[in-house]
Amino acid sequence: MSPKPHTPLNPLQSLIFSSRWMQLPLYLGLIVAQGVYVILFCKELWHLTHGAFELNEQQVMLIVLALIDVVMISNLLIMVIVGGYETFVSRLNLQGHPDQPEWLSHVNASVLKVKLAMAIIGISSIHLLKTFIEAGQLGALPPCLTAAAGVRCSTVTETGVMWQTIIHMAFIISAIGIAWTDKLMGATASNNKTAH
Repeated sequence: MSPKPHTPLNPLQSLIFSSRWMQLPLYLGLIVAQGVYVILFCKELWHLTHGAFELNEQQVMLIVLALIDVVMISNLLIMVIVGGYETFVSRLNLQGHPDQPEWLSHVNASVLKVKLAMAIIGISSIHLLKTFIEAGQLGALPPCLTAAAGVRCSTVTETGVMWQTIIHMAFIISAIGIAWTDKLMGATASNNKTAH
């Protein structure tokens, strides 16, 4: 079945439709941000390997979590760059390409929203885990605001841990709400198709 020829657009419609290309600099900017994260990853990896004999287990764990955090944020960037460009700007025509991401074949705005929400929960989980590891020092070290120069101090406070946990739970509830809304909209769309 041959594709239907598209109706020519009038100048206003053409201008409005072409305005999607204004997003291109935004996606290019995110590619630059991706490069910055690669540099940050290499810096953290150098810190880990260079200090392997001096760092204790907790410090190694915190650096490894920082590396995982960078990778997860980088994955989030890739999802936004590739999925957003494909959804809102122009097709990438990757069908049949051996490296085409599996999720890209069925990406749309609602799928992208759910995937982004899940990625944000993953990133928040890593930050929360880092906070819980550092929280073991609560009370053992003075707060950094009151510590004297050159004295080891703790940047974690009980209030900070509480708020970080609350924010993480808000992310989870939001993701569940987005997924549930997406499921309802999918069910409504399929019911409308069967009704016709």
